[in-house]
Amino acid sequence: MTSQPVYASSQSNVTLHSMDSRATSSKESSTLDRVKRYHEQTKHEFNRFAKSLGYLDWANQPDPFRRFHEAPLLSLPLLTLEEEPRSPAYEALFQAASIPSQPVTLRTLSRFFEYALSLTAWKEYNGTRWALRSNPSSGNLHPTEGYLFIGPHQELALNPGLYHYAPKEHGLEHRWEVSPETAQQLLQGIPNQGFLVGLSSIHWREAWKYGERAFRYCQHDTGHAIGSMRIAAATLGWNMIILSHTSDETIEQVLGLHRKQDFHPSEGEYPELLAAVWPRDHDTPFDIKLAFEKPTDELLLSGEWKGEANRLSKDVPVHWDIIDEVAEASWKSTQESEVLAFLSSPAIQERQEGKENKPLAGHIIHQRRSAVSFDGHTSLSVDRFYTMLLRTMPKSELPVPERPMPWDTLPWEPTVHLALFVHRIDGLPSGMYWLNRNPQGRPVKDFQAGMHEQFVWATPDNCPPQLPLYLLEEGDAKNLAMQLSCGQEIAKDSAFALGMVAEFDASLETFGPWFYKRLFWETGLIGQVLYLEAEAAGIRSTGIGCFFDDPVHRVLGFFPQTKWQSLYHFTVGGPTDDGRLTTLPPYEHLSP
Repeated sequence: MTSQPVYASSQSNVTLHSMDSRATSSKESSTLDRVKRYHEQTKHEFNRFAKSLGYLDWANQPDPFRRFHEAPLLSLPLLTLEEEPRSPAYEALFQAASIPSQPVTLRTLSRFFEYALSLTAWKEYNGTRWALRSNPSSGNLHPTEGYLFIGPHQELALNPGLYHYAPKEHGLEHRWEVSPETAQQLLQGIPNQGFLVGLSSIHWREAWKYGERAFRYCQHDTGHAIGSMRIAAATLGWNMIILSHTSDETIEQVLGLHRKQDFHPSEGEYPELLAAVWPRDHDTPFDIKLAFEKPTDELLLSGEWKGEANRLSKDVPVHWDIIDEVAEASWKSTQESEVLAFLSSPAIQERQEGKENKPLAGHIIHQRRSAVSFDGHTSLSVDRFYTMLLRTMPKSELPVPERPMPWDTLPWEPTVHLALFVHRIDGLPSGMYWLNRNPQGRPVKDFQAGMHEQFVWATPDNCPPQLPLYLLEEGDAKNLAMQLSCGQEIAKDSAFALGMVAEFDASLETFGPWFYKRLFWETGLIGQVLYLEAEAAGIRSTGIGCFFDDPVHRVLGFFPQTKWQSLYHFTVGGPTDDGRLTTLPPYEHLSP
């Protein structure tokens, strides 16, 4: 995934499902101003880039792998794709309840983390190696850390408690060992046989290269990881929901991030989210609280905490005050009492062995790569293009648990829409298009009123009726897409490129500054869907973190409003391979 060049700068009305709207207090107004100030300051313009060091301090590059010294490591079994649990077909992921639910065992947990956060390959050039993972990352810097909290399971030889996932070792480090009774008490609101997964961010890993814009990229990567975890769960027939009403303090405590003595002061982890994962139950309806209950001091002091985080950089990291400020301003201090009702699932239809559609989900997940460049001539059929866009649609008219995977993991109404630059789609005119991802909550007239008057808003021929796609302006948009994406040719040499435009002001003013991060999570999840869809189509894609923010808004007619803001760009096309690079297996280094 590409982000931004390392340039020195010369200058220093949305509806959330099951969540109550609330008036913005004076304190929230102050923190909201700080969030908006961060967003404005970290924009790229034609005449200036957001601040960064302007060079790469290779001697102080942070280690991409976090380990906790003295925390016991449980190695997860390394499974081939042919071993049980076997991968379903990729297309089966999008067919509701079509995959039998697997029990929670060491093998299924191994498969979950393999598809969610593990290494997928090593690349080597001129004696230098770097790892690729299931979850994409800005600049391949991987600020995202994954955690597991699990209770006692009859079929699982794993002591209850909190574990940190170590991707290089494909293992679980036991950070907090608790009694079965304590684990059950903490997980009392989670469905039967369920467990928690958590994500955190290490801002320094991104700031080392990208400076003050790094906070944005950490949130993109959280969204990518949400997608990779949800899809991993789907391959096992498991459900997953983000416990979005949980306070950051609660997340921090459950993941052990409140233990500042276990981390170097400048290399700490910031809480992002908790999510519940559980095997699908076809018979028993249940309710799940979207706010995980805050542990008592007594619970936090019980059991045994283990391990101390490794140092990531040789020297003290460069400190970016503005990242600390936006992290504090977007901190979620509230917990809302909301419940989602999960009804019984339809019975699984027996699949005939050997007659499943190819490719397998596991193959697609393993081969996912971020394209470095495109060939400038590969095109995509219009039917495949429409399918890719349909996969990004959350179907917001449905209750959250009934939405298509992976959108059933986000318990809020969609807030992000797509501005598309179509270059090479067979059967579709080139030009600029708009995809409304929430037609029930956001009528097309709302966009028409806030964008350029000359846009035609025409529905393309043969467009599926459930796809609210509109032609804005026909013509060659290749150079425009490249110019807006910091002059990067990947935006014009692709089959199509896009900008992800969020309902910015209304979202933050309705729910508070903490929703800022969730806007980026949604864009990252869209990106993860497009990554896998491109692989399934036999092409490739990549995220673009470097784009000129307000020039994008001017092209669409938004500027100078902040009602809408472009948060992430993406591009899909025929990749060109670099023959100088050698590809190596992901866990060859663990072979005896």
